[in-house]
Amino acid sequence: MTAQRTAVLFAWALLLPALLYVTAIVAYPLVETVILSFTDASLKRTSDWVGWANYERIFTPTFAEVIGRTFIWTFFSVSLKMVIGIFGATLLNAAVPGRALFRVLTMPPWIVPMAIGIFMWGWMYNGQFGMISGLLQRFGFVDGPVAFLANGGTAFWATVITDVWIGVPLVTLYMLAAMQAIPQDLYEAAWTDGAGRFYRFRRITLPLIVPAIITMSMLSLIATFNSFDIIWILTRGGPSGQTTTMIIDTYNTAIGSKRYGEGAARAVLICLFLSVFSLLYFRVTSRLSKGMVR
Repeated sequence: MTAQRTAVLFAWALLLPALLYVTAIVAYPLVETVILSFTDASLKRTSDWVGWANYERIFTPTFAEVIGRTFIWTFFSVSLKMVIGIFGATLLNAAVPGRALFRVLTMPPWIVPMAIGIFMWGWMYNGQFGMISGLLQRFGFVDGPVAFLANGGTAFWATVITDVWIGVPLVTLYMLAAMQAIPQDLYEAAWTDGAGRFYRFRRITLPLIVPAIITMSMLSLIATFNSFDIIWILTRGGPSGQTTTMIIDTYNTAIGSKRYGEGAARAVLICLFLSVFSLLYFRVTSRLSKGMVR
């Protein structure tokens, strides 16, 4: 046996545990879900092959609204998390007044367990004894109690705000790490040339953290697109489906209504969307890497 062949076999031996893990945890369930999506499996009947029938039932005006709502919810949640996270990281990275306060305000979402934090927001959104409604009435912005989670428009934005509150700390720390990796010589040279703080941020900080922004945006997008806990605990997709996203609709179909075949078809569609996002991410990062090499 040649040395090259021995090295190849040794490399495969090292990869084997990871391959087995991926096969057992990811590949096998994914294949089973795809197969299940072509059946009419439910709690009341055995699985019969129905072909594309489950996918044909998906594409209705109602589900189109669910898809659109999911993208809108994801867009605003991710955008706000990135903007606030970059601002917070800039504040923590610079010796400016308010840095210690923002550092303290950044920690609670990490200290408090997610479910408890979501329940806390649910109490604050309550129209009868919630803090937000009480403050609005006290300062004369509204005449009576505001039940934020009982109205479709306010419930939607309430879930967005809660998701942003939970996700901002991770984005902030990630952006802060990227900013602290920038060589200080660049800032000193710019300062010597008379460049102001905003100019240094726009010309030095922002361009050099673009790869971190893209990576964090993609990770946040995937997590937000698949977010279940926040909406389920606050509204369960209500009122009248105004906060129902694709993951909530999939759960209601597969688990709530016991229509496993239709639920699996919805899960496959979510997987396809996320695969497209991932491919776009890899394409963008590949172009950025080539540009840096040049």
